[in-house]
Amino acid sequence: MLWPPSETTLMWLQLATGFCGAVTLLYWLRWLGRRLGHILHLGVHFSPKGGCMEALLEELKKARREVLVQAYSFTSDPLTLALVDAKQRGVDVQVVLDKSNEVERYSDLHLFLEKGLAPLIDAEHAIAHNKIMIIDQKVLATGSFNFTNQAENQNAENLLIIKGQPQLVEQYRQNFMNHKAHSKPAVMKTPEAKPAERRAA
Repeated sequence: MLWPPSETTLMWLQLATGFCGAVTLLYWLRWLGRRLGHILHLGVHFSPKGGCMEALLEELKKARREVLVQAYSFTSDPLTLALVDAKQRGVDVQVVLDKSNEVERYSDLHLFLEKGLAPLIDAEHAIAHNKIMIIDQKVLATGSFNFTNQAENQNAENLLIIKGQPQLVEQYRQNFMNHKAHSKPAVMKTPEAKPAERRAA
């Protein structure tokens, strides 16, 4: 025969239920905060082969509205194709590259142009040395990591992916727009001959 629980037992059951409910609510609020980009989250990656490329590809897959890219060098086909895929999903993809991409034989500039991404060239500076991706005005990826195969597989590089810092992201986005304003449409050019090649010609 079951005896009715005492008042003390009922009180502890109510406290335990309330505590579990509060923890669950806190978990869901934190999840929602991260999802909406309001809680700080830092992803730190290093190369060679330390997950930089993989982390960028994962973020690009989640892009829904906008991807802004500033890059000094761009030779990574996986990243190029991920940007093309984002554009085909209806994401507004904007790319600003350093002028060296117009003459660099290994640059993916030709692939961008073939796929209709139409990058801009920032030739206002000695070198446009930024390495930045801004995704959906919520995610900022920056660091020494160039968007190249060499950066992924050979170089010692770092990549920081920042979420939950809308003011910081907005500063980077405004900087992107400032550089975009003085950039020009990309034009493929014949690679410049190096001094030794010119002498041999």
